[in-house]
Amino acid sequence: MSQEELAEKMDVSRQSVSKWESGGSIPDMNKILMLSEIFGVTTDYLLKDDVEQSGIAEDHSTPGNVRSISLDEANSFMDVTRAVAGKLSAGISLCIMSPVVLLALAGYTEWKGASGHLSAAAGISVLLVMVAAGVMLIVNSAMKKSKFEYISTEEIALDYGVKGIVAKAKEDFEPVLRKTLIVGIALCIVSCIPLIAVSTVTPEDYMAVVMVSFMLIIIAVGVYLIVWAAQINGSFQALLQEGDYTPKNKRVQKKIAWFPGVYWGAVTAIYLAISLLNQSWDRSWIIWPVAAVAYLAIGGIVKSLAERKDQKP
Repeated sequence: MSQEELAEKMDVSRQSVSKWESGGSIPDMNKILMLSEIFGVTTDYLLKDDVEQSGIAEDHSTPGNVRSISLDEANSFMDVTRAVAGKLSAGISLCIMSPVVLLALAGYTEWKGASGHLSAAAGISVLLVMVAAGVMLIVNSAMKKSKFEYISTEEIALDYGVKGIVAKAKEDFEPVLRKTLIVGIALCIVSCIPLIAVSTVTPEDYMAVVMVSFMLIIIAVGVYLIVWAAQINGSFQALLQEGDYTPKNKRVQKKIAWFPGVYWGAVTAIYLAISLLNQSWDRSWIIWPVAAVAYLAIGGIVKSLAERKDQKP
C-alpha cells in the first residue's frame, strides 16, 4: 500500500504518513486504532519495538555503549529540567544580588555620616544568608537532575518517534527562547546606565554605591532570564545531541566534569580566607563577580585543552 493510499483511507495528508514511517512524529491514539484495523494487527504491534514478525525478532539494538532513550525518559527529563530551571536561575541570581543590602547600607551610612559597624554587620549577615539560599537552590536543582546525567554526558539513541516529539517541543520553545535571551542580554548591557547617570549628575560617593546595588539587581534579573531559557533549550539539545551535546562534546564535557566543583570550591576557600584574615567582608565580595567572569575564561581554556586531547589518536 502506498503512502497516498493509506493517507486517503485515514483522511490525513501523505506527509503525515511519511512522518509516521520515518519516526518524525507519532499518530494519536485514534489514528493508531485506525491503523490497527486497516492492517489487522494489534496496537501493541504498532507501538512496541520488541515484537516479533514471522517468528523473527526485529533488531532495534544500538551499537556499542549507546544508551537507548524511551519517550517516557525523554518527557521526564524535559519536565524535570523545566521544573528546576527557575530554581537554578533564582539561586544564581541570589548569589549575584547578595552584596546589594551591604552596598545600600554602606551608602546610607556614608550619607548620614554614622558609624558603619552595625550596618556592615547587618549587610554581611544578609549577604551570607542570600549566598547560602542561592547555593541551596543550585545544589537542590542539580540533585534533582542528577538521575538524568547520562543524557547530557553519554552518547544516546532515541526510540522510535521520540526525536520528532523533542524536535517539535524545541521548535515551539524557540520564540520564547529568542525573546527571553534578547531581554536578558539587553538588561545586562543597560545595567550600568543608572551608575553612569548618577556619576554625571552628582560626585557623591554614596550615590554611586547605591547605584551599584541597582546595577546588580538588573544584572541578576537578566542572568535569571538567560539561565532559565538556556536550561530548557539545553534539555532539547541534549536529547537531540546538538550544540554542546554532540557525541564529541559529551566526551569532552565528561573529561572536564571535575572543573566546576574544583573551581568554585577554590574560590569559596579564597573568599573565606581573605575575609576572615583581613576582616574585609565589606570589600571581599568583589571576588564573586570577578570569579564569575574568570570562570568563563578559564573554563574555555580547560575545554580547549580537553578537545585537543580528545582529537589525539
